[in-house]
Amino acid sequence: MKPGKTLALMAGIAELVGGLLFAGGLFLWIAALLIIGSMIVAIVKVHGTNGYWVTQNGYEYNMALIVIALGVAMIGAGDYSLAALIG
Repeated sequence: MKPGKTLALMAGIAELVGGLLFAGGLFLWIAALLIIGSMIVAIVKVHGTNGYWVTQNGYEYNMALIVIALGVAMIGAGDYSLAALIG
């Protein structure tokens, strides 16, 4: 992928921001989209040709992260999230 450094920086920022927002329960849909987008790119560019199982460098773990992010975004952050504390 070209330009490599720029795209790697963008991916790292997306995962960091998405993870922090997701962990705090803030802007949950945006956080989930950042995480899901990063994982889809990882599957397409790196893990997709290796099959499903993570033991063979497959996309099993990436799919699990996608399902978890989507599930939590659909359910909501919950009563103990920062979003609930803020109101």
